[in-house]
Amino acid sequence: MKYILVTGGVISGVGKGVIASSFGTLLNSCGIDVTSIKIDPYINIDAGTFSPYEHGEVYVLDDGGEVDLDLGNYERFLDVTLHRDNNITTGKIYKQVIEKERRGDYLGKTVQVVPHITDAIAEWVERVAHQPVKGTTQPQVCIVELGGTIGDIEGMQYVESFRQFQFKVKRENFCCAHVSLVPMPKATGEPKTKPTQNSVRELRGLGLSPDLIVCRSEKPIGNEVKEKISNFCHVATEQVICIPDLASIYHVPLLMEEHGVVDFLAERLQLNIPNPRPSYFMRDWRDLVQRVEGIRQEVDIALVGKYTKLEDAYASVTKALQHAATANGYKVNLKFIEACHLEEQTKKVDAVKYHEAYKQLCLSRGVIVPGGFGSRGIEGKIKACQWCRENNIPILGICLGLQAMVIEFARNVLNLENANSTEVDPNTPHPLVIDMPEYHPGDMGGTMRLGKRTTIFKDGESNIKELYGNPKTVNERHRHRYEVNPKYVEDLEKCGLKFVGYDEEKTRMEISELNPKQHPYYVGTQFHPEYLSRPLKPSPPFVGLIRAATKMTTSKKDPNSALKLTQTDESSGDDEIESQKFSRLKKPTPPNGEMNGDMNGHINGHGSNDEVEK
Repeated sequence: MKYILVTGGVISGVGKGVIASSFGTLLNSCGIDVTSIKIDPYINIDAGTFSPYEHGEVYVLDDGGEVDLDLGNYERFLDVTLHRDNNITTGKIYKQVIEKERRGDYLGKTVQVVPHITDAIAEWVERVAHQPVKGTTQPQVCIVELGGTIGDIEGMQYVESFRQFQFKVKRENFCCAHVSLVPMPKATGEPKTKPTQNSVRELRGLGLSPDLIVCRSEKPIGNEVKEKISNFCHVATEQVICIPDLASIYHVPLLMEEHGVVDFLAERLQLNIPNPRPSYFMRDWRDLVQRVEGIRQEVDIALVGKYTKLEDAYASVTKALQHAATANGYKVNLKFIEACHLEEQTKKVDAVKYHEAYKQLCLSRGVIVPGGFGSRGIEGKIKACQWCRENNIPILGICLGLQAMVIEFARNVLNLENANSTEVDPNTPHPLVIDMPEYHPGDMGGTMRLGKRTTIFKDGESNIKELYGNPKTVNERHRHRYEVNPKYVEDLEKCGLKFVGYDEEKTRMEISELNPKQHPYYVGTQFHPEYLSRPLKPSPPFVGLIRAATKMTTSKKDPNSALKLTQTDESSGDDEIESQKFSRLKKPTPPNGEMNGDMNGHINGHGSNDEVEK
């Protein structure tokens, strides 16, 4: 087994996740099977109880593991299926060691950081590195990303563990890549290497010598800067790689390949990689980058969420939208709308925010209502669902989004006054959404319905079923505590809201939709389809949203009405919506993301949870 350790310096969020994923992408393209491990030095057992404002979204794996969102990067880049043990936390390590101590496994010895904690880390890495992540094939290379920055007290035990580990596995099987920031102060206009020098000096002082130094910078740095880093950091000039801010993170593997990373790894780790590479090397990846670069059309999508101040809180959703848009020849112009701003209470206290939120909602050609927990913002999500249903705007509701669609439909079509979720109003007279039987109040960690589950499609025609290719079942990942009350399903379906997918017991409603003849795209999923979206395999529900949104055009019925979108021919709609829409609202700058903006926004993230924020 070969190991590549990726460490970071100067600041957190410098880009280790995408750099680590890019190493794997290059090796995968050479026919080398790769697995990845993310180490998070926090004491939490997993990412499941984090607020989304801590590190961003929680990424959910097939086995139900709630992990750091960097594992989402690994799965998307490498197209592998990781496990909960691919995310190591200090909480997991200490829990394991303490359990051994309680059983008497240490035979009465004093339990210490060295050797017991450091040995537990090394044993965990070796064990997980051999687990298959693509079929039954055992990986040849394990890429380990150490979260945080070198010098953090939380990460010292991991650095010491890998200092010992490199000698255990031998030099030809261990390589260290250090990712560091090279700032460019506006006052001087030139790159500064001192932070990188200090970071590498500290890393070497702790017993790890980097074989590669990956310099993150706002702009490309010249050879003189690379030579300076080489002189002071004890590496050859060709082992200093510059990755500036790029228009798309898909460029990163290609740029690293241009710097000779594949040849270096082949020699350093004694990998059997042919040189020159075959003609198909990175072909799909290059085609993807060319397709992204060649896109000129844009589609405006609004995301109505609770945590829009931190875009990484919806990292997988935004990436899934971009994957689907690219497959359809569009770029996503994503607008984040705070759900609270659509509520009547905001209108009373801040009318500007209220009307601005509705203006953005009205100007969008498609809407997505993602998941979340707690009561805050739920009425705003319900208002967004009502707007889309009544004005024929394509909408995709995910998890809490589906629940908001059901509540809205019950209130305004079934006329069930005060219909609600028991999560929001435990005393509601019409509990359209209820907690699951197995949910245990008071214990938040890992008690939800988590991981990949089977959804069975009903017989008959269905918009969403057709997008999946008309299968009988589909497997998607879940993360929820509440679900649609089966007592109201029959009444909802009689009035037009069909539940076309359910679980294996046929008691949990998984997919809802309005008839395509009544609405261009009104779909809700209890599962989270964003977790299985890939750059070359976009998620079907997101593809459906983008397709419907790009077929919309404006309809002026009277000058005082808001924009109302109706289904029409795609080719005739583009020019019309551009002329009418952008004359009324200046086009906003797209948020930093996978295809829009530089890498700083989403190049490296962490895990999160929003259930504890009410």
